[in-house]
Amino acid sequence: MQYNKIIVDRQRKKEQELNEKRMREERELYERKKREEEERKARLEQKRQEIYAKYDDTIQSNRKKAQDLENEKHEIVEKGGCAQCMQCNVADFDACEAFFKAVAEKYGRVDILVNNAGVTKDGLLMKMSEEDFSRVVDINLKGTFNCIRHVSRMMLKQRSGRIISLSSVVGLRGNAGQANYAASKAGIIGLTKSAAKELASRGITVNAIAPGFIKTDMTDVLSDKVKENIAASIPMGSMGTTEDVAKAAAFLASDGARYITGQVLRVDGGMAM
Repeated sequence: MQYNKIIVDRQRKKEQELNEKRMREERELYERKKREEEERKARLEQKRQEIYAKYDDTIQSNRKKAQDLENEKHEIVEKGGCAQCMQCNVADFDACEAFFKAVAEKYGRVDILVNNAGVTKDGLLMKMSEEDFSRVVDINLKGTFNCIRHVSRMMLKQRSGRIISLSSVVGLRGNAGQANYAASKAGIIGLTKSAAKELASRGITVNAIAPGFIKTDMTDVLSDKVKENIAASIPMGSMGTTEDVAKAAAFLASDGARYITGQVLRVDGGMAM
C-alpha cells in the first residue's frame, strides 16, 4: 500500500508539474500575442500619423503651388499678357484629352507645350514596391505621353508647334535609389526623339531639357555639408537655378530654335559631359 501511495503521489506531482508548465506556456503565449498586438497597433498608428502628415503636407504644398500660380498669373496680366490657370491629372489619358479640348475651345490653338509635371519616390531597387515604381512612371513618363498625344493632333492641323519635355541628367546617367525616376526620365528622352521624327515634317519641334542639380524648395532643406558635396561634384562648382532651366525652355520655344528638334539640352553645369 505504501508503494502504491508513492506511485500515486509521483503521478500527481508529475501531473501538477505538467499543468503548471502548460499554464506557464499558455500565459507566455498570451503575453507574447498581447505584445504583438500592441506592437501591431503601434505600427498602424504610426503609419496613420505618417499618412495624415503626408496628406497635410500635400495639401499645404498644393495650396502653395496654386497660390504661386495665381501670383504669376496676376503678374503676367499686369504686364499686359493673358494667363489662365487650369488643373489636370496628366497621368489620366481621358483627363488630358478633356483638358486640351477645353484649351482649344477657349483659345483655338496651342503653340507651345512644356511637360513639367513630375514626382519622385526614391528607394533602393530591391526594396521598391510596384506601386512606387508605377506612380513615378505614370506621372513622369505616361503623363508626358498623354499630353504629347493629345496636343499633337492640334499642332498637326496648325502645321506648327513647340513641344518641350523636362527630363533629367538622371535619365542619362542613372542614379542609385532612383530606378523608377531614372527609367521615367530616360523614357522621356526616347519619347522625345521618336515624336520629333514623326512630327518634324509638319513644322513641329520636339525637344527635351535635362537639368542637373537645381536650387529648389527640396534642395533648400539639405544640410550645408550635403550642398557642398553636391557643388563639388559639378564641374562649374555650383547648383543651377530654376531661371537657368526656364531660359533654356524659352529658347527652345522661340523662333531661334525653329531648326532644332529631337535634341536633349543639358542644363547641368557640366555634370553629364
